[in-house]
Amino acid sequence: MALPETLVASSEIDRRLGKSAGWLETACGVATRHVARPGETQERLGAAAARAALAEAGLKLSDVDLLLFGASVGRQPIPATAPLVKRELGGAAFGFPAYDVNATCLSTLVALDVAGLHIAAGRARHVLVVTAEIASRALPWHDAPETAGLFGDGAAAFVVSAVGAGKASGARFGGFLMETFAEGYDACTLAAGGTGIDFHADREAFSRSAYFRMDGKALYRITAAALPGFLDRLLEASGLRRKDIDLVVPHQASPHALTHIIRRGGFAPDRVFDRVRTIGNQVAASIPVALCMARNEGLIRPGMRVLLIGTSAGVSLAGAILET
Repeated sequence: MALPETLVASSEIDRRLGKSAGWLETACGVATRHVARPGETQERLGAAAARAALAEAGLKLSDVDLLLFGASVGRQPIPATAPLVKRELGGAAFGFPAYDVNATCLSTLVALDVAGLHIAAGRARHVLVVTAEIASRALPWHDAPETAGLFGDGAAAFVVSAVGAGKASGARFGGFLMETFAEGYDACTLAAGGTGIDFHADREAFSRSAYFRMDGKALYRITAAALPGFLDRLLEASGLRRKDIDLVVPHQASPHALTHIIRRGGFAPDRVFDRVRTIGNQVAASIPVALCMARNEGLIRPGMRVLLIGTSAGVSLAGAILET
């Protein structure tokens, strides 16, 4: 993983907003979050994580057959961000493809699945999956600070290799499932920057829509109804039961969301990795950064089954099983 150097405390934001001490942390549950400063670009954060992943895998960039960049918001609408990350890594002269995968907060999980499909089809031996999010650039501090306070910035990367082509100490990725409940499409949006609002025809509407918006109640209603059945189907497809899962690494969406995972998911609190209070919601980087933190803290050991799970705008649920 790669995190911006600057750590911003909620107490500092309280002072900026003219709020009483402790207001923001009480409102959103997040005490600190990493925030990218000028010069800490999305591609640089992603490339830093990618270099670390390649070094740990014992590979060079020339060994990579495909680069997938998974994020909710890239640097700009066109071109995709993946070629920029590839260039930042010094890979402009290499011919391997690089493209983006966007499933908002679930982008990294989906990119891992796409990587597995390429490997299964014999089209790649080593796939570099990179994610980097700078959520701090479009937060609604002016009218929804309790939502804005949830988010932080970060990056992470994986090397996905064919069996026998990578290090034997790696984890096996499998048991992937994703379901979309499109009635929640409008519950979580960043509407500007696409074809929906014409900047040249209505600059005021474009400007208003350049901030992230979230209807937390609508998201909760959909996920609360869908999560138990979704988990049942994911585990059944993997031939597992809840008691077979050693650790759950969820999307660090919010403290409330993690409480929801514990209560509705049927897992003991000590089996759910929770660091949202110190890093915030890093969007698509959230699950892989949390996974990396859990491993660095010694919570992931050989022989474990780790469940990666999350929700995203749209609304979608996705999960995958890692066998270490």
